[in-house]
Amino acid sequence: QVQLVESGGGEVQPGGSLRLSCAASGSIFGIKPMGWSRQAPGKQRELVATILGDDKTTYGDSVKGRFTISRGNAKNTVYLQMNSLKPEDTAVYYCSIHYGGLQFWGQGTQVTVSS
Repeated sequence: QVQLVESGGGEVQPGGSLRLSCAASGSIFGIKPMGWSRQAPGKQRELVATILGDDKTTYGDSVKGRFTISRGNAKNTVYLQMNSLKPEDTAVYYCSIHYGGLQFWGQGTQVTVSS
């Protein structure tokens, strides 16, 4: 079974920064595609960023130039550096990994951007 644990959420003022972390564990062989999505109250889940096995990255239009996804030294660990945060970035952020034809999700971490 694959498990993901996110950390690093919290409350920050507009213009501030946060760094989210996600570690995948379980019987995972190799480096797998991972990503971050977010869901604000009353809205659909939105893709924020992805990183493939070859470290190619993609970003949602609303976060391009402000957020950066990267891998850690530990296998299947990813980070999301979020800069220039806006109130509209407020959401629960979920980490995911693609493995064995399935997508696994973490429990989510709350990010609140408010003055």
